[in-house]
Amino acid sequence: MNSKADQATSKPIRCAIYTRKSTEEGLDQEFNSLDAQREAGEAFIASQAAEGWVCVNTKYDDGGFTGGNLERPAYRRLITDIEAGKIDCVVVYKVDRLSRSLMDFTRIMETLDKHSVSFVSVTQQFNTTHSMGRLTLNILLSFAQFEREIIGERIRDKIAATRKKGQWCGGFPILGYDIDRSGPTLKLVIDADEARKVREIFDLYLELGSLSPVVQAIATKGWKTKSWRTRKGKLRGGRDFSRSAVHALLTNPLYIGKVTHKENVYDGQHEAIVDSEIFEQVKERLKANCMPEARQLVNKHAALLRGMIVCPLCDRPMQHSMTRNRSQFYRYYICRSRPNESGDDCEMGSMSAPMIEAAVVDEIRAVVADETLRRTVHEHIERSLAKDKATLQTTVTQIREQRNRDLAEMTRINQRETFERFADDRLSDLSDRTDLATIQLPVAMHQLSTWNDRRISRDELNAILSDFDRVWKMLTPKECVEVIGLLVDRVVYDPDQGELTITHRLSDAAANSETLGEVAV
Repeated sequence: MNSKADQATSKPIRCAIYTRKSTEEGLDQEFNSLDAQREAGEAFIASQAAEGWVCVNTKYDDGGFTGGNLERPAYRRLITDIEAGKIDCVVVYKVDRLSRSLMDFTRIMETLDKHSVSFVSVTQQFNTTHSMGRLTLNILLSFAQFEREIIGERIRDKIAATRKKGQWCGGFPILGYDIDRSGPTLKLVIDADEARKVREIFDLYLELGSLSPVVQAIATKGWKTKSWRTRKGKLRGGRDFSRSAVHALLTNPLYIGKVTHKENVYDGQHEAIVDSEIFEQVKERLKANCMPEARQLVNKHAALLRGMIVCPLCDRPMQHSMTRNRSQFYRYYICRSRPNESGDDCEMGSMSAPMIEAAVVDEIRAVVADETLRRTVHEHIERSLAKDKATLQTTVTQIREQRNRDLAEMTRINQRETFERFADDRLSDLSDRTDLATIQLPVAMHQLSTWNDRRISRDELNAILSDFDRVWKMLTPKECVEVIGLLVDRVVYDPDQGELTITHRLSDAAANSETLGEVAV
């Protein structure tokens, strides 16, 4: 029995021959360079007939296309057919017929490998169906990686040298400046109308003190982000301002005539728009508003039981609310299923927030004297902080890695002008992501740097709990919320029975939900 013949009969290896010539010169001849390449490929395939190799009828000829990029019609058809499962092997006369760029060649081989398609170079004894061919491929891939690293170093060195001279390194234009391309290097020149808007945005932040109202004020004025045209004439930018866009504007040192490179700041060759003193005031305000815990942003009235108290009738969460009668505020909790248009109503009335909160604090005061609870609290704090630290470390790493990937992709796209018509939208998305990362990274790093400050020793915890009343009075409203959140998981108050039921967050200290006491209404 001939096993090879059986294999060839049962599963032929479909081979596609790809040919390319950089110029159109000579293509009108009866037998041209593309024909010669195809003939060599057909001869090689015929020599492998015993292995089941057959040549597909479709021709993939790119005449007059450079090997420096992948914008070639026949190549695109080849990849489409590979992805459709129509091809098992790609045959070329020489490797450079497929691509002259090692980086492109690496991407091509990744595509072929993904679809289990082998690759053969007829004149270079390069065949990935054999072990020696795969070894050669690995060597080429190593060179491609080396080439990428060298290019990256050159780009980084060039950017560093340019920044040290105070020159603008290029990129997307920013509001307030236009790009002067008339000289040997790019320069930023002030756009008077846009510069006025930039200065007013800085003033708005100092006046309003927060990003959200500034965004609303900008929207009311109808201002948009910087708009510009690409070299292809497409209009980009001109979007509504978001919080991240405003933050990026307020923290951009270009506006005070500076350029930065990593941790270093250099005097720029462009004119400043914003006074340095105003820029520093905004910087300090932003820093003060940068709260480490996201939950601090959502409980502005310091409702102690927010997210913990549930309705005694329908067992659904109760929400904190406020009303004002002349000069006095009234706080209360009300069931979220209060009468509404859906008909899913709850008849539970509102409850006085100060009264219920005081009752919970009284019960906590009695419970914290328990030594078992103290030990459990400390263990819980340590576990919680360790988990927070691990999460923060992961977050910082992910933000950095994603930002580096986005910047690398932006660099690749900007270097490849052939792709510009496909890449403008992608560049805009990448720019937005890197802007967001610029905001997120220092926040996460600040949280990580202050992690040790949040730790508390067993002795410190005992001292605090032993003198609960004095310590409680010293806490800020925000800190009171954090303490209650650490100890309490669920609160139910029945006003008809005057009964308060608390479920501890720490299961070791309280095995189940139990009635801790009755509160007089």
